[in-house]
Amino acid sequence: MEAMHEDHQFKFRVGECKGQKTIDGEVVPMVLNPKEPHLSDTKSLLTTLKANKGWFEDTLLKNSAVLLRGFDVRNAEDFNDVVEAFGWDDIRYVGPAPRTHVHKRVWTANEGPLSEFIYYHHEMVLIKEFPTKVILFCELPPPEGGETPFVPSFKVTEKMVGEFPEEVREMEEKGLSYAFFAPSKNKTSSMRGRGWEDAFGTSDRAEAERRGKALGMDVEWLPDGGAKTILRARPLTRVFPDRKGRRMWFNTIVGMHGKEISSATMADGTKIPSQVVKRCEEIIEEESIQFKWERGDSTTFASDFIHHLITPLFPD
Repeated sequence: MEAMHEDHQFKFRVGECKGQKTIDGEVVPMVLNPKEPHLSDTKSLLTTLKANKGWFEDTLLKNSAVLLRGFDVRNAEDFNDVVEAFGWDDIRYVGPAPRTHVHKRVWTANEGPLSEFIYYHHEMVLIKEFPTKVILFCELPPPEGGETPFVPSFKVTEKMVGEFPEEVREMEEKGLSYAFFAPSKNKTSSMRGRGWEDAFGTSDRAEAERRGKALGMDVEWLPDGGAKTILRARPLTRVFPDRKGRRMWFNTIVGMHGKEISSATMADGTKIPSQVVKRCEEIIEEESIQFKWERGDSTTFASDFIHHLITPLFPD
């Protein structure tokens, strides 16, 4: 099967990958391969993306995740060219993951221990300005682990409303509050070890407080030089335009509730029942879509629709 914008000659071939699911009639992720072997080079891919940008964005809106596979994207430089071909605005990452800048718009996903999970999340879900798209790249697939499972967020809402209608209603009405403890400097001994100086881009406490306020958070200072960031009155779910009125499970209670360096409660301080959080984590896993990375893969997620995580990986 071919996929193309009708006004252009360059085309993709629609492929398949193990782990795909059909969600409300749409295949997730949509897999796009080169139409012909001689069109697998990076230059041909860039030409195709630029010529069919509108079609690609429509496909991403419909399918929520698009996997480009079989193209000769070899390194961060090639991947950056792919990212820039879309012409989308960049956004500065604000979050707990320690990351390393690689090339232009390309960063590592996390510099924490490879053996740790990165919990399912919408990217920068707690920040006022969050990205609507996230693009991931695999330069070298690990022999084991390292997948990036993802979940259509509205499926989680549907199940949670069905199983915990009163608890969901209470959390919706009251809103959510989160607290997170950050060291002053980055600590790569943790997947969530980003220091507040790196996160806020300053070592000045007053400036950090100002920047935190602009992002919608309060900052309290700890005796050890670290910071406690507090985010109040965050929603449990959200409805976005062009999403058929679906309620997205737009929160991070599973990732932050009851953890050593974070907490999640209702905005008035009411505790979220542990069994609700546990079952939510199970539902997310049940609804997850998982595929194995291959060398040169790049996947674009609609981040308002998709929860994603990174599983532990085990290099040679």
